[in-house]
Amino acid sequence: MKKYIIFSMLMCANLLLAKVSLPYIFSDNMVLQRESKIPIWGIASAQEKITVTFKNQKKETIADQNGKWKINLDGEKAGGPYQLTVAGENTIHFSNVLVGDVWLASGQSNMEWNLGSADGFDAEKKQKNFPLIRQIKIEKKINSLPQSNISETSWKVADTNTVADFSAVAYFFAKELYQKTGVPIGIINSSWGGTVIETWIPRDAFEHSDEYKSMIANMPKISIEELQQKNIAEKKAFIEKLTQTKIGSFDEKKFNDPAFSDAPLPEMEIPKPWENQGYTALDGIVWFRKTITLTEADLQGEVILHLGKIDDEDTTYINGVQVGQMNQWSDDRIYTIPAKFLKPGANVITVKVKDTGGGGGFWSEPAELFLKTSARDIPLAGKWKFAVEKIFDSIDQNEFPSLIYNAMIYPIEQYAIKGIIWYQGESNEERAYQYNKAFPLLINSWRERFGENTPFYYVQLSTFRTKGNNSNEGSAWAELREAQTNTLQLKNTGMVVTTDIGNAEDIHPRNKKTVGERLAFLALNTGKVSPTFKDDKIANGKIVISFTPSVSLVSQDGKALRGFEIAGDDRVFHAASAEINGNKISVYSKEVPEPKSVRYGWKGDNSELNLFSTDGLPVSPFRTDKHKTVTADVKYSISR
Repeated sequence: MKKYIIFSMLMCANLLLAKVSLPYIFSDNMVLQRESKIPIWGIASAQEKITVTFKNQKKETIADQNGKWKINLDGEKAGGPYQLTVAGENTIHFSNVLVGDVWLASGQSNMEWNLGSADGFDAEKKQKNFPLIRQIKIEKKINSLPQSNISETSWKVADTNTVADFSAVAYFFAKELYQKTGVPIGIINSSWGGTVIETWIPRDAFEHSDEYKSMIANMPKISIEELQQKNIAEKKAFIEKLTQTKIGSFDEKKFNDPAFSDAPLPEMEIPKPWENQGYTALDGIVWFRKTITLTEADLQGEVILHLGKIDDEDTTYINGVQVGQMNQWSDDRIYTIPAKFLKPGANVITVKVKDTGGGGGFWSEPAELFLKTSARDIPLAGKWKFAVEKIFDSIDQNEFPSLIYNAMIYPIEQYAIKGIIWYQGESNEERAYQYNKAFPLLINSWRERFGENTPFYYVQLSTFRTKGNNSNEGSAWAELREAQTNTLQLKNTGMVVTTDIGNAEDIHPRNKKTVGERLAFLALNTGKVSPTFKDDKIANGKIVISFTPSVSLVSQDGKALRGFEIAGDDRVFHAASAEINGNKISVYSKEVPEPKSVRYGWKGDNSELNLFSTDGLPVSPFRTDKHKTVTADVKYSISR
């Protein structure tokens, strides 16, 4: 504790000698929000006089005893470029400043996904530059306590040298807005792939939520350094109890020796991320081991080892000899095994897995793990022996609540913005039902900071092949889409439906242009929104569905409507027929003469759906029942 007191004393001493400075959200090329107060803030020496000059405005203030100061400039109309000057004992000039509309773009990987990796990038490079579109990328950072500044970064002008690093969704959104309004657009890109929503929500929001207040009580109010020390000690004790082994006693040479007896070691189901098997928040190095028996016939030709995808890095051995190594979590591990490394009888496969975040370990389908010999395919899915070599002492961004909020949202809350666009939810699939609480909590808490009427537009989960092929099996992906739809009950929100532009085999569909443009439709108040379920009426063996907005509906491909299911009192769903009647749908099935409920698109892969509005927008998946769902009992927790 003494070192933290000394550190604080040094910080206070330095503050007394501080020059005027501003947070990194301010830089050359920035965009300031038009037609609203423009907050400018920073630190200086205590009681130092600060003068801010912008266009025809000149305002002054005095830094408080802690050196903090803030000035609100009067609202300005769109325009620029201008210069902003902040003067005290020293003077800072910001050049090429625009006044326009500023949007905060946040969420996980589909928002973070850069333009250089999206469809249409080559076409964008060939177009003229867009000097009135700007982006500032908030660097990734976490903290257990709210921070006063983001990591060093700066605003970039959209041109052929910079635009590849822009958020693809945010870029296409900004481009559509700019082309329709002529107003400069600034994007604050604060996004992070693979993140859960709870890490983006402030602590006080959890404390005032009946759903989460008992959870947040387990989160200590301590520095990130103290939290890290406490976290590693708890993890180590937790893992040692689960595995009944001592962390730090691992012997790599011994584990890789084919003669080593692994009978006392614990087992794990492969393939399945280890965090889904009770090893919560385990980031580190874990070794896996499996013995297979080969015959002479197996060794007569080429032998290929298929291990599927591994999160994050693997080094793979056969009988103690390295045969492969890869470091990309999304790549399939396929290794050709030289015959000289194999023998008739017992052969040992060992895999060293290094995981720096996320689920950890093997995560493909079981059928993707096998050893292919000239005689047969030997399945490798099932129980593998394992041992933990090392637990990393770093804290995962998803490990505790509010970590990203504290470092990447809190420091910019005073910056005036027009609205927020959000693309997240994939990482909350396992707690989809609770997203009905989490998502509104995030929106309301952010509005308390950025303004209670701040527009909040978001993207519904896209098409993706996940577990659950129909309503009888259940679908967490569908449940999260439903939670997103339910959040439309909040004022000044809008949702983009993307079931038609996804990729069932890729959680990162490359068509970001259509996503960005549909978000822009909402911001421009064009009236183009996807119809969502409103109500249902049962009559004459059919269920008639109404939507909001009440618009004319069409089959996109002119064929029979697909994706509908219907059930009676037994709650067993059957594939159903559906007919369009203007702005309504009639659903029925001869298998269900007395229907009670309908579901539409209730699975992850919705590539087949063809019910659209005449505006060309897909109807959002829905259900009419309130039956208990597969994730209803899964809650967010930080306890191990």
